[in-house]
Amino acid sequence: MQLPLPMMRDILLKTIFRKNVTMVTDIAQAICLPRMVTQELVDLAREQRLLEATGTLSANAGPEMGYQLTDGGKARALDALTQSEYFGAMPVPLAVYREQIKRQSIRNIQITREQLTTAMGHLILPSDLLSNLGPAVSSGRSILMYGPPGNGKSSISNGIRDAMGDKIYVPRAIEYSGQVITVYDPIVHSSAEVEEDDPNSLRRKRSFDTRYARCQRPTVITGGELSLSMLDLIYNPIARTYQAPLQLKATGGIFIVDDLGRQAEPPQALVNRWIVPLEESKDILALQSGEKFEVPFDTLVIFSTNFHPNEIFDQAALRRIFYKIKIDGPSQENYLKIFALIARKKGMPLNEPALLHLFQEKYPTIDNVYANYQPVFLIDQMIAICEFEGIPYQMTPELIDRAWANMFVKDEIIVK
Repeated sequence: MQLPLPMMRDILLKTIFRKNVTMVTDIAQAICLPRMVTQELVDLAREQRLLEATGTLSANAGPEMGYQLTDGGKARALDALTQSEYFGAMPVPLAVYREQIKRQSIRNIQITREQLTTAMGHLILPSDLLSNLGPAVSSGRSILMYGPPGNGKSSISNGIRDAMGDKIYVPRAIEYSGQVITVYDPIVHSSAEVEEDDPNSLRRKRSFDTRYARCQRPTVITGGELSLSMLDLIYNPIARTYQAPLQLKATGGIFIVDDLGRQAEPPQALVNRWIVPLEESKDILALQSGEKFEVPFDTLVIFSTNFHPNEIFDQAALRRIFYKIKIDGPSQENYLKIFALIARKKGMPLNEPALLHLFQEKYPTIDNVYANYQPVFLIDQMIAICEFEGIPYQMTPELIDRAWANMFVKDEIIVK
């Protein structure tokens, strides 16, 4: 299924008008189509007297002929721009995009224990956590990670992304019902390097459709700012184009809803919005006209919360989240490993009396509840004190006390 020919012609004219490109090679690069297809569009526009040859060959472009818009072509380009400011890469028809999603589905990935261990090698995790995470990630289904704050739920989410490691093709824009929806977003999508083809090589590298950008599997991370409106198409009334919502940009990758329960929207309402996508692998979006249409939903959704799931969801919602994984604080043994690792990394020498003071005097005041964020917090505090005092990095009971005082706020009544 191809784009409507008038639409392709108008994008060609708008691109020539806006980018002032004249050679077919340059035009082809601008609209992301093969040169032969671009030449056919140029010939069509010439037949309709919208383009004309400049009559001269370019010294820099070899035997290529230059082209320019006729007066009628300029008028048509301006008229087309009043309908939609979109120009540049030809959008991919939604039906074609659906087929591409099937070829690179996140559910086609099989993550091994070795891949997950390598991706999270910088984290010290409970031994059984990877055993629970592995099947969840390989399934490509939704995951709820819950537990006390500061224990690495966000870092684990990023580790899952790193474990995937492969590349996918993200459309620069897609087309539905004559409307253009931009998808590629340099903030979300990290372009992968594309090897240049050597024309002198005996074996030519396989090229790909440049209407797509070759990228790392995307990761979209949202937190307390997430609202239901951010999951709808974004319409620009000036440009008269649409921008894909966050979950569509995350297609083929991971959508992380961090700090669930901190949003203005109730957690139940947010999860209700995901019910159809999570169960049917499709999402429903709406144009300004009110027309609704389906788009693929091929995304690993990770919800992360500091609340107990029963506090923020009903059982129907919990049933639709396939994996529930509790992320607890570290044991004392793992806490010590984390502390030693951070200290070594930051150049802070360990001191046995200071550590004994920490475990015997400080942690009993909070019922010996350990969290992964605490070692780096305490060590950074001590480093800051040492640098301010102009003394070598050191760990003492006194510095432990000063660092500890900044980690918690004492309950007290402040007289106003």
